Amino acid sequence: MHSVHRLAIGVLVGAFGFASSAGKEAHASITERVVAVVGESPILLSELRHRARPHLQRIASASSNPVEEQAAEPRVLQEVLNRLIDDRLVEQAADRAHLSVTAEEVDNGIRQVAARSRLAPGDLIAEAERQGLSEEDYREEIRRQILEGKLVQLRVRGRVRTTDRDAHLAYSKWLVEVAESTVDLRIIVPPIAAGAPAATILARGALGQQIVDRARGGEDFCKLVAQYAPTPSPTSKCGSRGAMPWAAMSPDLAHAAKPLEAGQISDPVVFADATGNQAVLVIQRAPEFHATPYEEVREQMMERASRDETERQRKQWLQELRRNVYVDLRL
Repeated sequence: MHSVHRLAIGVLVGAFGFASSAGKEAHASITERVVAVVGESPILLSELRHRARPHLQRIASASSNPVEEQAAEPRVLQEVLNRLIDDRLVEQAADRAHLSVTAEEVDNGIRQVAARSRLAPGDLIAEAERQGLSEEDYREEIRRQILEGKLVQLRVRGRVRTTDRDAHLAYSKWLVEVAESTVDLRIIVPPIAAGAPAATILARGALGQQIVDRARGGEDFCKLVAQYAPTPSPTSKCGSRGAMPWAAMSPDLAHAAKPLEAGQISDPVVFADATGNQAVLVIQRAPEFHATPYEEVREQMMERASRDETERQRKQWLQELRRNVYVDLRL
């Protein structure tokens, strides 16, 4: 599959962008031409550049190097062209199957995206516009997704067969993803009263170092939690509240935890909360990763395996469409 994918229905803009002034000047001087033919349907350069624009703008906003931006443009145009060819094949297959998408279905699709994003539909459209898609472009993208979804239901779903073995494989992949994206930290926070003087904070820092030295010397971390931490939360266990995503962690906490191997303990960390109050943290990366047992997530893994197999069959179906239709690339 190409790295410029169809926008997932819950995603506003894809991952590519380029819009330097040099590119705009070049675009103004280019004569319209055909960049591909799908069956008897041409794809024009203007259409390709229009579809690539929001993807390309993200590269421009993320890069300060015009040379890198210009080098990225041909690759991105090629990838977007392949997506356009797939879209044209889907449109032609939908015509043969007498399938279409109504404006009401597009409205419902946008409402579903907005609900999942916890946005009002108008705010969702505004966010899409900020990322380079006009409302008309965004509605058209949702329409294409819904149309392909109908064809997948008609032509692909019948090919999907998943077993418990497939669910176990999905579970194994999921465990790797969870282990890489989350971390379980045990934390001791010797209490400091709000507005405490610097001398108190300094003393707590010394206490934190004593706790670290004792833990590194072999004392049980859970016993140290019981001795030095304030009354634990009902959801806390041995100073841990369970695995948390790295992305959801405060920068200071993530910076201290990233270098730790399982079971290792950081130096004391002076941490300021959202109100400005300071605390001294003693952090241990949990010695073991406690995965959710397969039996507890079997249903979700069956669904995941079904989605994976549906995607595999969808790609195969698109390849079949290409083999059965004349496609001429001219980019």
